[in-house]
Amino acid sequence: MIEVKDIWKSFGELEVLKGVHLEVKKGEIVAIIGKSGAGKTTLLQIIGTLDRPTKGEVLIDGTNVFTLGEKELAAFRNRHIGFIFQFHQLLPEFTALENVCIPAMIAREKESDYKPRAEQLLRDFGLGERMNHKPNELSGGEKQRVAAARALMMRPSIILADEPTGSLDEKNKKELSELLIHLRQEYGQTILLVTHDKELASIADRIIEIKDGRIE
Repeated sequence: MIEVKDIWKSFGELEVLKGVHLEVKKGEIVAIIGKSGAGKTTLLQIIGTLDRPTKGEVLIDGTNVFTLGEKELAAFRNRHIGFIFQFHQLLPEFTALENVCIPAMIAREKESDYKPRAEQLLRDFGLGERMNHKPNELSGGEKQRVAAARALMMRPSIILADEPTGSLDEKNKKELSELLIHLRQEYGQTILLVTHDKELASIADRIIEIKDGRIE
């Protein structure tokens, strides 16, 4: 599913990743842990094709993603990878429903195709009565569920979550942990998450630690 081969990443003279190798199987939940500055988020961004490595390869479903042109890469990312971020990254001027629809709009799908799908995702996540509310009218947990629904909009094979519980209280942390397990069971996603949250990491099939830019 995901193959990370000898990934190096430098910012100027600072080496953040130093020869990282990683394989993630289809349907697996893998947690990446480590201290701040260890390279966790940088690795997740490279796997998600949001950043390019200085050296190395990332293969997703057999596609060597960094051999693609920028437009092809953007289209691949939109189709195959869903993202859940710590602070939701919802557009404040859009409703919950409109936020969930954004990936399909980028892909230029017909509204008659994507809107019912978005509505069903929000109902599945218990937000059927909240879909026309804007982010400032939603709780933190509701915002994160909207972000999860948006991540699933294009039926991606991979979900990448960067500190998804970082801005949540204990109740909503527990709900998000249960939601991630549900995603794997219901939709079959492969989930790779970066977290400092030991309780969240405990739901993973494997826990990988990064120290000083290397996997221990």
